[in-house]
Amino acid sequence: MSHFPTPAAFRTALAALPVADATARAAAQRRQDQLTKPAGSLGRLEAIAVFIAGWQGRERPRIERARAAIFAGNHGFTVHGVSAFPASVTAQMVANFEAGGAAINALSGAAGMELSVTAIDLDTPTADFTTGPAMSEAECLAALEAGAAAVTPDLDLIAVGEMGIGNSTAAAALCARSFGGAVADWVGPGTGVDAEGIGRKVAVIERALALHGDAADDPFETLRRLGGREIAAIAGAVVRARQLGVPVVLDGFISCAALAPLAEAAPGITAHCIAGHCSTEPGHRRLLDHLGLEPLLSLGMRLGECSGAAVAVGVIRSALAAHDRMATFDEAAVSGAL
Repeated sequence: MSHFPTPAAFRTALAALPVADATARAAAQRRQDQLTKPAGSLGRLEAIAVFIAGWQGRERPRIERARAAIFAGNHGFTVHGVSAFPASVTAQMVANFEAGGAAINALSGAAGMELSVTAIDLDTPTADFTTGPAMSEAECLAALEAGAAAVTPDLDLIAVGEMGIGNSTAAAALCARSFGGAVADWVGPGTGVDAEGIGRKVAVIERALALHGDAADDPFETLRRLGGREIAAIAGAVVRARQLGVPVVLDGFISCAALAPLAEAAPGITAHCIAGHCSTEPGHRRLLDHLGLEPLLSLGMRLGECSGAAVAVGVIRSALAAHDRMATFDEAAVSGAL
């Protein structure tokens, strides 16, 4: 069964996003208030525990099964020299993921997460979005569905990441279309292009925005015209996770940019999301502000492939451990609140 069989179905899903369980949140907050520590002394760890409780619907949330989901796709606009690497690297890195040799293999293992890799039509890059829409309706729906399929009801948490040579260009285009501002403000070095490469990225995005400027201001249309298969898959995964009440940890600039087209139509789209980190890509901090997200970590990372999100999951596990395993004042026979 397809979760998003038509563009209209995707729009309907965005208009009917579930909300967190207020009763579970309140119960979790009461527990936090009773733990043997001064109120607020664990800082954001306390808020994380209450946040996860609300989405899992239980006072003492847990992470027994967590998944790092990577989506991979190729982009037609790479013919314009916007990346430091050829598009063939996407498939090579997917093979590295599958062989266990990438950073995310090590980091997801350290975080106690299973890893899933979904490569979407790597032999068929999206169309060059400077000459037409990146994807047809059918291609975009298939990518959304690939993302939705990676989210299963038995998960306690999912982190989403991507691999796709050139996709920081698509991400910047989505942000510029969704939130406005100068294109140059959204563009960065990505995998390491020089100043001339950044200039090419700006020019390519400006051409794409001009071409698609008269298109409907609609989340699906923006995704299919300016996004990529892996980016649309992340959007599908995030929406499906919301339907299932599964909290999401977002990775870097590209992962977060998947939600940019959705945010205007569904301002609460990130309510079940934690921004794992803020990358060094210049537009990421600005994007997080537009999405109303405060990053959990800032470690100077810019790798993508769900790496920053996986590191953040370790912090989230610590938050839940403290929430679950600390004694209350009554249990510890400590008199009065600290």
